[in-house]
Amino acid sequence: MPLTDLLAAVRTQVLPAADRDSVLKAAARLLACREANAELLYQNLCQRETLGSTAIGHGIAIPHGRAPLLERPRGALLRLESPVEFGGDEPVDLVFAIAVPAHYTHQHLMLLSELAELFSEPAIRQALREARDGEELRRVIEFPPPASAA
Repeated sequence: MPLTDLLAAVRTQVLPAADRDSVLKAAARLLACREANAELLYQNLCQRETLGSTAIGHGIAIPHGRAPLLERPRGALLRLESPVEFGGDEPVDLVFAIAVPAHYTHQHLMLLSELAELFSEPAIRQALREARDGEELRRVIEFPPPASAA
C-alpha cells in the first residue's frame, strides 16, 4: 500500500497531551475501528515502545504496531499543543501513529520509511506545527507544501 492511500484515510487531531501514555491512548482511539479495539491497539503501541522509542528526531514520533483485527492499515496524525517526552533525544509534538494488519510485513516497513521521508521535509513539519485543527493537519498531508530547495 502506498503512503498516499494511507494518508487519504488518516484521522487527525490537535491534542493537549500530558505524557507519552496519553498520546498513545489518543492515537489508539483514533486508529481503532471499534472502541473495543482501542485498548488492544494501545497495548500494542506501548509494547512496541518498550523495544525502543519511535521518536525519529525533529520533534516527531511514529508509534506503530500490528493489529490482527485490522484488514487495512490505519493512520492517526496528532499535533500536540505542548511537546512531551517520548524517549528520544528531544520532546515530541508531532505524532503519526500507524496500525497495520498482522500479515503486513514488507508494507509495514515501507510505510515507516515513507513517513520518515515525509517528515524529513522542514516545510511540512512547519506547516503541521502551524495547523490549528485536525482539518488543517489533513490539508497539509493531502497537499504538502513544496519541498525546500537543497
